[in-house]
Amino acid sequence: MPVEQRDDQFEERLGSALRSAGGAFDVDRAALVAGGESRGRRLRTRRWTAVVSGAVAIALVGVGGALVAPWGGDGTGQRAVGAGGTTVGPGDATGTATPTVTTGDDMIDILKNLLPKGGRFSNESARGTDSAPGPYVYAVYDDGKGAAALSVSLGRVEPGSEQAREATDCPDRTLTPYDDCVSSTLSDAGVLRILKGYEYPDRRVDTKLWTADLVTPEGEHVSVMEWNAPAEKDAPISRAEPPLDSEELKTLVTHGAWTVTIDRMPKAETPSASPASSPPPAVEGGSVVSTLTGLLPSGLDVVSTGSQEAEYGYVVVDDGKGRSFVQVNVQPDMSDVEDQLFGPDRNPETLADGTKVVVKEGIGDDKGLGLIMRTADTIRTDGMRVVVSAFNSGSQNTGPTRATPALTLDQLKAIATSPKWRELVPSVGSEPTQG
Repeated sequence: MPVEQRDDQFEERLGSALRSAGGAFDVDRAALVAGGESRGRRLRTRRWTAVVSGAVAIALVGVGGALVAPWGGDGTGQRAVGAGGTTVGPGDATGTATPTVTTGDDMIDILKNLLPKGGRFSNESARGTDSAPGPYVYAVYDDGKGAAALSVSLGRVEPGSEQAREATDCPDRTLTPYDDCVSSTLSDAGVLRILKGYEYPDRRVDTKLWTADLVTPEGEHVSVMEWNAPAEKDAPISRAEPPLDSEELKTLVTHGAWTVTIDRMPKAETPSASPASSPPPAVEGGSVVSTLTGLLPSGLDVVSTGSQEAEYGYVVVDDGKGRSFVQVNVQPDMSDVEDQLFGPDRNPETLADGTKVVVKEGIGDDKGLGLIMRTADTIRTDGMRVVVSAFNSGSQNTGPTRATPALTLDQLKAIATSPKWRELVPSVGSEPTQG
């Protein structure tokens, strides 16, 4: 499959990740685009350069046997990378790495040598370290049990950052359904996550997607993805499960050839810090959930809660008529997209303090599940945006559990316009006095 097509599908995956994180934006495309543009600009000043939205006991031996070192390694300059593992690459007598390039052909050779022997390969495509998007390799691999798409992506993340944690923490099952997930710390302090889930969260097609993500203490990120079909989308399921089991995924993702390749990637320039580029204050996800819970009307039983690190939280409530998923996004400094989100075409209401409010009820998914979504979207005069949505289901990924959402539009509006949200971002100033 051409690399260009794979890049398009990555954008689709990024969109899916965003929708999982905040389903209110799934149907409201204008809000998604505008909010994403602003959030992207702000996050770039912090730490998100790419997403998903994120190298074991091997020296020169792959999953299936001896490994020819296409990256030029001869066993010198080894560097430990995991539980008993080593990175093997070029070096001089002192062990100092020699700068070089890993080509796309090298990436294909590495992948072929690390997969179990005897399999057939097709649809190969790859990028090397000299490619701006970063090293990547894709192939369809058939071990005799059915063709399966498989890819490896390489990059860097800031150690300890939210992006690093997102790549290695097991996701919230309410937002991302999956069969199994294990996150573990290796002997060198690298973190490995193996996640067994599905290409489509709503399971409208049972294409399985298994991933293995490694983030080293230095911030090297190796991501392996495999499917039980010859393509991630629009291809018949060809086998019961993807070809590599958990141990084989671990062996592949932790092999030192990948981290050697990452070491050859150009270093990104670090922007100089300045007051103008300082990010707006982050709203801690746990505080978002606590505030939302405290603002719920009486008569609702809180079944479960969850949040992301910043700006997003949800609760699942039940009023005796079935579960209802309620989520909120709290986003400081959204003034640059105010005209797109609250323009005249969206018929906003302007309150006495200048807050703009848009409420709507409509289809809650684009997959035919039959979900209903009610939303109250607000923005204060200083650009602080609060969006609250409720669904007639206990999850955005499953069918209705009740006839309508548990909260009315008026109740959602009352939650979104509450001054309690101001307390989460004290540095943005106080609310204007109502006239």
